[in-house]
Amino acid sequence: MKNKTFLLTAGMILAAAGIALVSCSKKAEPFKTAKIDPNDYEPSNWGKVYPLQHELWEKTKEPTAEGKSRYKKGFDADKVTYDKLSEFPYMALLFNGWGFGIEYNEPRGHYHMLKDVLEIDASRRKAGGVCLTCKTPYARELQTKYGKDYFSKAFAEIHALIPKNHSELGVACISCHDGEDMSLKILNDFTLGNALRAMGADTAKLSRQDMRSLVCAQCHVTYSIIKDRDMKSVGVVFPWKNGKHGKITIEDIIKTIKEDPSLLEWKQVVTGFKIGFIRHPEYELFSNDSVHWKAGLACADCHMPYVRSGSYKISDHRVMSPLKKDLKACIVCHTEGADWLRQRVYSIQDRTASLMLRAGYATATAAKLFEITHKGMEEGKRIDKSVYEKAKDYYLEAFYRTTFVGAENSMGFHNPQEAMRILGDAVAFANRSEILLRHALAKAAIDVPEKIDLELKKYLNDRGEKKLKFNPKFEIKDPFKTHERF
Repeated sequence: MKNKTFLLTAGMILAAAGIALVSCSKKAEPFKTAKIDPNDYEPSNWGKVYPLQHELWEKTKEPTAEGKSRYKKGFDADKVTYDKLSEFPYMALLFNGWGFGIEYNEPRGHYHMLKDVLEIDASRRKAGGVCLTCKTPYARELQTKYGKDYFSKAFAEIHALIPKNHSELGVACISCHDGEDMSLKILNDFTLGNALRAMGADTAKLSRQDMRSLVCAQCHVTYSIIKDRDMKSVGVVFPWKNGKHGKITIEDIIKTIKEDPSLLEWKQVVTGFKIGFIRHPEYELFSNDSVHWKAGLACADCHMPYVRSGSYKISDHRVMSPLKKDLKACIVCHTEGADWLRQRVYSIQDRTASLMLRAGYATATAAKLFEITHKGMEEGKRIDKSVYEKAKDYYLEAFYRTTFVGAENSMGFHNPQEAMRILGDAVAFANRSEILLRHALAKAAIDVPEKIDLELKKYLNDRGEKKLKFNPKFEIKDPFKTHERF
């Protein structure tokens, strides 16, 4: 009897274990797709069919965790705004004369994309309706309907054409997905599609993995606003025509800007030069032979990793830095553990920040030397023209490189070797410009102090700073102090 009881109990235990084993090993089900009106801009309508994804997207409105990312602070923007010009003071000097020189803040999550533009200083919207291109899913529709007027008319006038219930709607489901089958699509073909074709890429043959980066590249790229003779906006272009898909270098971008005077968008006050601008080139840096790009990864693999919700496997639509998610996307491939990986990320970013500060201050020094040079010329001093032109060319090379890494949102991590190469070249170009200017000024009998006063307080304070809710206690500290001149 005892033996029968033992066998029965053992059998029940084994059966239970078998059920548990089957239950634990059950594969996550892929989410079933359903058709949605391809012209439906309302996220909540998509959310009725895809509630889990919609819920995660909605979370991009929430503040992110503090203390997990060294260079992308977690913060509640209703309480504090991190002012990048106070964080990197040389930018206030270099961007003076431009909207970015008045207000340049750390962005919030995707939910706030358009709200951030509406709330920032109006100088950042002077380019007109074109400023909406990366900020609203209605950009393609507006550009198709209104053509040149979309680019050139006042921002407020074009913004008023967006339905009121979506007047603050940033990236939405329709921005990346085809409602017919949920496949990924390029909504803004008039920007990204044209840029890819200009490089010879066949947009009809892009793989799904390509698309998992390219839907992000509709916004996370640099772009240039095309200006007419009166400096009115008449178009927008990604300056990639000299590059190749999968290898767009900073040299390609600079060459494109230099070749086309219509891409010189603003006048820098300190130098008086008309120049172009570089904006958030995440895709360009990542896709240019980075380690993770060469390994076949896409933006979504790290920023939208697969997560389980019940029995379903879905992409995490709360897009943010992997650091803020405790590197869960990274440990899928890297077995060293989250703590080890976090220190590796910090090490890369600290070195990038240090060299970026050196490049930024070296470029700012060259800019101030141009200011001294121009003052001397106004007073009748003769400056060697050929030396001046060479110094100007070197300065612009330094400016675009420094701005490229400063505007890119990974602090070099998307492609550490390339970021360091770019910044190293920026330092070299800035130093060459300074040497040539000092030589020209000496020949013109103009005394120049060994240490140039950058007057950073003037540039930081003379920019409508009282309008900002910035945190005056926050400042970036160079872990290696390499920006200090010696």
